[in-house]
Amino acid sequence: MLKGKSAIVTGSTSGIGLGIAEALAEQGVNILFNGFGDKAAIDQVVTGTASKFGVKTAYSAADMSKPADIRDMVKLGVDTFGAVDILVNNAGIQHTATIEDFPEEKWDAIIAINLSSAFHATKAVLPSMKARGWGRIINVASAHGLVASATKSAYVAAKHGIVGLTKVTALEQAGKGITANAICPGWVLTPLVQKQIDDNAKAKGISAQQAKEELLAAKEPSMHFSTPADIGALTVFLCSDAAANMTGTSLSHDGGWTAQ
Repeated sequence: MLKGKSAIVTGSTSGIGLGIAEALAEQGVNILFNGFGDKAAIDQVVTGTASKFGVKTAYSAADMSKPADIRDMVKLGVDTFGAVDILVNNAGIQHTATIEDFPEEKWDAIIAINLSSAFHATKAVLPSMKARGWGRIINVASAHGLVASATKSAYVAAKHGIVGLTKVTALEQAGKGITANAICPGWVLTPLVQKQIDDNAKAKGISAQQAKEELLAAKEPSMHFSTPADIGALTVFLCSDAAANMTGTSLSHDGGWTAQ
């Protein structure tokens, strides 16, 4: 169904983005990876995905805070694959502090990478999607795109903005074969979250399992983490024909977090 399509997945060298990229590649989608990290590790991801799934892959080191880099990344995707059919805006960073203590430069960086980058990437891919009469734009928001938590003003503002951007994109592209939807995960067990769990366990002198339970109990009634593969599977569904008339939606994958 998706074989031969091509996708850009931002922030895809690890974590949720990598899970999404692998799920799409398994369906025969060519992948342009993006993100920071160790060059050797990134090379292994890019070449390994191509070999494992028999798809074309490429990599862009575009800085998601720089509009010109984002435009160049999209051009690379078009030049490499012939088109960009699927855009997954996943790149993001985090910083926590109360509003009065929140560094202004951190606010600016989070808004730029978590929100503005999605606007710039969407703007860049739309002309080719419209010309082909098919496109899928998937924005990875968060439970924090729907509800708030203290000390996360920039992240919550950006993710709420992503939900709004998704709706506007959907309305503007309605009837043109292009859909836009947001995925709103709760806690996803990525290497970064695992490190947070391990650090908390060490600081409190408790087991890693106890630290996991504490983290989940605060927000997620299911007491169960989502996985990058889960978010990848939902992304594949949103790209499928079954979701062709789904647009402008915000889909929670959060174990009941936002149902409370």
